[in-house]
Amino acid sequence: MATVIEMKATARPRAGKGAARAERRAGRVPGVIYGDNKTPLPISLDYNELRQKIYAGHFLTTIYELEVDGEKHRVIPRDYQLEPIRDNPIHVDFMRLGVGAKIRVSIPIHVRNAEGSPGIKRGGTVNIVTHAIDVVVAPEVIPPYIEVDVSDLDINHSRHLSDVKLPEGLKPVSRTDVTLVTIVPPSGYAEEMRAAAQAATAAAAPEAGAAPAAGAAPAGGAAPAGGAAAAPAGGGAKK
Repeated sequence: MATVIEMKATARPRAGKGAARAERRAGRVPGVIYGDNKTPLPISLDYNELRQKIYAGHFLTTIYELEVDGEKHRVIPRDYQLEPIRDNPIHVDFMRLGVGAKIRVSIPIHVRNAEGSPGIKRGGTVNIVTHAIDVVVAPEVIPPYIEVDVSDLDINHSRHLSDVKLPEGLKPVSRTDVTLVTIVPPSGYAEEMRAAAQAATAAAAPEAGAAPAAGAAPAGGAAPAGGAAAAPAGGGAKK
């Protein structure tokens, strides 16, 4: 269930770059509320409060009840801009949420049970391939994250989107089965596996130069039966 947080704003009497700069000089951040088939409403917010909300995390997936001069607006942040040098907020956009609205948001993934993974126990490392999943969802049921269990993953094994049971009400945007997490091998793992395979092959092969089995015929012909000498060529002995 998404958390609804209250926040206050003030309507801006003027729009435009000059008015926005004036708001920033006054310690406020200009913004706008739009959507739900209503006229966009220019607003400004307290700089310190907005900055705290942004850096607290999950800002773009949190529903806000934004009070503007006594009137409340149910909104969700859709974008914000930071100044390039100090990363301080300089503008923010909010979208109104009408009754029955569904929106597209990016939900971060949260890896769990990594310590029980066979691959981790063998020295592997969790590699998060996809950090967030884009979904379409009703604002009321936006989860803070999507859990990805890797307790059974070995080295070079992965967890894909189709392997994860999404919370009810979430519909993934992607139609492909994207890779979420992989257990990557430790340094030198490939060389160790190659050496082990070569050793196993050598052990399975017959040893070179092994002695012939007992009773085996020597090279060059068979031995006479019973050990008897061979008869001379041309017939028997003279009388």
